[in-house]
Amino acid sequence: MKTETTLREEVVTAARLLKESGMLFRGEHANLSQRLDDRHILMTRGGSIGHLMPEDLAVVDLEGRVVSQEPMDPTMQEVIQMHTRVYRARSSVGAVIHTHAPHLTVFAVAQKAIPIVYEPLLRFGLTEEVPVVPWAPRGSNQSVDAIVQWVEEHPGVWAVLMANHGALVFHDDIVSTARLLATLDEAAELVLQAELLGGAKPLPAAAVDAVRERMALFGSRR
Repeated sequence: MKTETTLREEVVTAARLLKESGMLFRGEHANLSQRLDDRHILMTRGGSIGHLMPEDLAVVDLEGRVVSQEPMDPTMQEVIQMHTRVYRARSSVGAVIHTHAPHLTVFAVAQKAIPIVYEPLLRFGLTEEVPVVPWAPRGSNQSVDAIVQWVEEHPGVWAVLMANHGALVFHDDIVSTARLLATLDEAAELVLQAELLGGAKPLPAAAVDAVRERMALFGSRR
């Protein structure tokens, strides 16, 4: 079992990956969380994550209460439930990231779902298009309820777009979540560019099973 120190360091690594891959908007603001144990998560305390340090994380219980002594930025109080309710809705989720990755946010403001036409996404378990959650104030019950409904009812969905806002991505640990976010943004960019050539084409119906078989054959997680 990983120690809290290791888990904090992993969140820092993920923040660095997001910055290096261009997944942060100009202010370098985002919020990241990682499951600490069955009842708690580690969560960024607010502000820029461009130079995140292990001590820049708070411990929050799954009811949304900050239980560590590190002060949480008031703006982060607004989005805690957006994280904790995803963990409660799907036990396999080990990390959640919300950011305004550039190409994902293009789809969000256009209120267009991202189709699963890019094979690497299948290796993260995505088998359904990335949906758009109707607009509501960030972190509001209306917004979070809509997100959780997708999480609960669609096991092939590992990310949602928040209309006119950004993206929420979740996976089994914080580093894989950061990599999924980058791969999704790459997919969004490719879909946009494919429009110049007549549009992206769907994967074969058997693609999901075929990729799973290849991953099992070679012992690959991605």
